[in-house]
Amino acid sequence: MVLQGIADAVQAYTGLSPAAAATILALMLATYLLVSSLFVAPAPASAPPKPPQQEKKDEEKEEKGHEEEEEAVMPFVYPDPVEVGEITLEQLRAYDGKDPAKQILIAIRGQVYDVSRGRLFYGPQGPYSLFAGRDATRALALMSFDPNDLTGDLEGLSPDELEVLQDWEEKFKERYPRVGHLAADSNQKGAQLEHHEGESS
Repeated sequence: MVLQGIADAVQAYTGLSPAAAATILALMLATYLLVSSLFVAPAPASAPPKPPQQEKKDEEKEEKGHEEEEEAVMPFVYPDPVEVGEITLEQLRAYDGKDPAKQILIAIRGQVYDVSRGRLFYGPQGPYSLFAGRDATRALALMSFDPNDLTGDLEGLSPDELEVLQDWEEKFKERYPRVGHLAADSNQKGAQLEHHEGESS
């Protein structure tokens, strides 16, 4: 009798048969549960207990892993720059970063800078490796990657290009230690040498 009264009330209130109302109610509940499960992270499944010996091995591995991580995080310490004094262009070429025991040097306007701290940029695989062990004066002024521009020759540079070179020189002075200078006649010989190399290649 009570169930019949509820069925009549549902039909009168919703206009649906008791079976249709129950079906709609079940669908609404299922939709609610599905949607709410999308926003709640499921509880992690508990792993089966490990035997005591396996637990000990896992702990040892974890400790070793942490030790290795700590060792890997240790920053690389660069050696102190070494003064080279007066150096020729030919001698400068030995400091191109290919020998990890040597500094990486670049000359700008006759001054030699140790750019070893910028190994990622000037080392063998770096985007500016072309400049390592060379006089990059003209190339920097022209913003050029042409090997023919790797010279100290400033002839024909515009005031704007000389200003660009000045900006580069200031950046090098701020970031890298000056460790020497090019031999006095090295700039002229270097300009001629680079010019002839460019013609032959």
